[in-house]
Amino acid sequence: MTTEPQDTSRRHEVEAHHWNALYLLSALCLILMTLAVGTQALYLQSVLGIAPAEAGTINANIMALAEALELVVIGGVGYLSDRIGRVRILVLGFLVAGVGALLASFSASIAQMVGCSGLLLYYLARLVLAAGIGAVWPQVAALAGDYTSEANRTHLLANNIFMMAFGKTLVYLILMRIPVQAGVVCTMLLIALTAFVGAWLTRRCLIDVAPRLRQHGIPWRTIGHLLRDEPRLRVCLATAFLTRSDMVITAIFLMLWYVFSAHSVGVGDAEAAAQGGMMIGLAGVMVMLSIPVWKRIIHRYGRLPAIIAGLALSGMGFVLMGLIEHPFEGWIVLPVLLAAAGQSGCFVAPQIVTVDVSPPDMLGSVLSVFNVVGSLGIIFFVQVGGVLFDLLGPSSPFVFVGLANFVVIAYALYTLAPGASPDVRPVSPWWDE
Repeated sequence: MTTEPQDTSRRHEVEAHHWNALYLLSALCLILMTLAVGTQALYLQSVLGIAPAEAGTINANIMALAEALELVVIGGVGYLSDRIGRVRILVLGFLVAGVGALLASFSASIAQMVGCSGLLLYYLARLVLAAGIGAVWPQVAALAGDYTSEANRTHLLANNIFMMAFGKTLVYLILMRIPVQAGVVCTMLLIALTAFVGAWLTRRCLIDVAPRLRQHGIPWRTIGHLLRDEPRLRVCLATAFLTRSDMVITAIFLMLWYVFSAHSVGVGDAEAAAQGGMMIGLAGVMVMLSIPVWKRIIHRYGRLPAIIAGLALSGMGFVLMGLIEHPFEGWIVLPVLLAAAGQSGCFVAPQIVTVDVSPPDMLGSVLSVFNVVGSLGIIFFVQVGGVLFDLLGPSSPFVFVGLANFVVIAYALYTLAPGASPDVRPVSPWWDE
């Protein structure tokens, strides 16, 4: 069994204005991430002239490369943040993301000036942006964990995730309508502005409170023991493999579906992107509205039942997407909102459990494992989803992810069931923690 080290953090120094700044930064972080994904399909088609037949594969390749780089960055900065603190890494990440966003916005113009491929330059710019994002959002999550205690963790982490959902919703309900009026490049410049504002706000308003990790080198052995002794953490990692891919699958493939179905129903590209943004925005509203419900479920029934229930709702929503012929059908809202309600539970509960079981001086390292597994899930599901989108049709990536949700539910029930394995100790009992 692992034993928690004495908590030597400076959590008592955290005041209300630190939490308020972190809430705002959580929203800015999701604006940064979501706007980068949301504008990608429209920029590739309307500015770089990518053919519809290649759209799924090219978008998936960009996302897979970006996630692969994020994976490398996340794996390093988690341990580094335990050693030197999270705030300085967060500032640097925002600045790098801002530079990448500027390059992506003007990749077509710069390519014409220097005589290279606009698509190649966009690939490179998105990788710079991904490196910055890889340093940003894990530190936001780790700081939220640092600032909480076991008594207030569910409430405060749920509030923080609510602000992340708010940032994502703001993008798709409002900001993704800007291309209709001002063009996609103007919209993409907001990504850079968001990143630079985030760097300034982090530098001015956040503090590090976690105890420093004294061990040199990533504590692989300690993390391995934690995984061996904590079946809850193993279930969280399996859920993370799906959770982040759920977000990206919804954002990129639903937007792709709208943009590349537009001509068949007589809708312009920008208007299709706006409608797709509205639908994804409605999903974000559902996530926000669901978070208070999931808080009550977690308090009453426990973290693990919330994870399983969230996976079930999300899986049903994604599978039902297979019945949609094209995204302009009105009843597409039902499976989208059902999936969003499930995603909300999958966002909140696994992060709370991961913080619960992590030693305070290793929280960044353990969250790095959690986030790396999530990035691997994105690479896998986006790559497979891109191929399925081109070969079997636009709804096939959603059905694939939905079926995978039920596989993870089966794994969770098997792993956590009392008596399932001599190495698995149920949590008194596991369904009520």
